[in-house]
Formats: sequence, C-alpha cells, structure tokens
Amino acid sequence: MRKRLGKSVTGSIYQLKITLERVRPPIWRRVQTSGNIFLPELHYLVQAAMGWQGGHLHTFHVDGDYYGERDQDFDDTMLDERKVMLAHIAPAEKSKFRYEYDFGDDWRHLIVVEKILTVDTAQTYPVCVAGKRACPPEDCGGPWGYAEFLEALAIPEHEQNKELSEWIGGAFDPEAFDIAAVNARLRGA
Repeated sequence: MRKRLGKSVTGSIYQLKITLERVRPPIWRRVQTSGNIFLPELHYLVQAAMGWQGGHLHTFHVDGDYYGERDQDFDDTMLDERKVMLAHIAPAEKSKFRYEYDFGDDWRHLIVVEKILTVDTAQTYPVCVAGKRACPPEDCGGPWGYAEFLEALAIPEHEQNKELSEWIGGAFDPEAFDIAAVNARLRGA
C-alpha cells in the first residue's frame, strides 16, 4: 500500500480525528491534510495513519450515501469516490462521517473535522499530530476478535497464546504509538 500522499497543498487544512469504533480503550489519530484531497487519497491517509495494510475493501459512509471503489459486484448504490473531495463531504468544522475497512472484520472509523485551518507553509502535509494506541493486526477478527486476541496474549497459559504470538511475530504492545513511524508512512517513506 505504498502511495505518495505529499504534494503541494492548496485551500484549507482540515484537522481530522480518526477514531476506531467499538474498541476500548480508544485507538485514534489526529491528522492534518488538505480539504482538497479526493476520497481515494483520504483512504490512503487513513490506512497510513492507523497502520492498516490496505489489503481489503473500504467505503465512506456520509449522510446515507456510500462512496468507494466502483465494482460490478456491488449494486449501483456505491458512489464513485474518485469524484469527491474531503471538503465536499465535510464542509465545516464538526462535520463527521464514517470510514469502513475490511468488510469481513468490519473495522469502522469515525472521522470528525475538529478544525479548519490555514496552510502553514513551514509544514508538510499530510501530518499526524497526535494519536493513541497501536492499530490492531490485520485479519484478527474485528473488534471482538481483537479483544480475544489481546486476552490470549495477556495470559501466558491461554490455549492460543503461543499460536497468536507466532502469528503476530513476537510481542504486541496495544499501548504503543509511534508518531514518527506514522508520519513516515504518510510521507511514503
């Protein structure tokens, strides 16, 4: 899922708070980006900010409309995300919408426009300015599977501890958040 997001920024800067829903304690990121990005770019931004790998389908839910990649397997209710900018679906502060990733695991993200700012010419966009907690591993079973995953890892005697530790490649710290790594992904580094 390598896609370069950085480019010249025009228009207003949107400060977005992206929160993974149905997970406690909350996992979230605060990012700043141009309001003039199209939804496929916003998809890549959410992927990079949260730490997803990009191997699954996604959709944006906005006021009863669904935006995503047009696919003949879906009915005609899916609107083409390539034709819509962030500023169109979230025109003001406090605007909110949802981003769903991996329809099997059903990861839902609430995205709220916290602020609309002027461009800071000294800043490179997009940028992550804050966040909390690690992104769940891909394909762990959604919010409920993630809770079970964490429980199994926390109990060495748990019947799935060894298998899940091997699957994840060793230790997993759900509290970890590395803003430098997030910003490196946002820059496509």
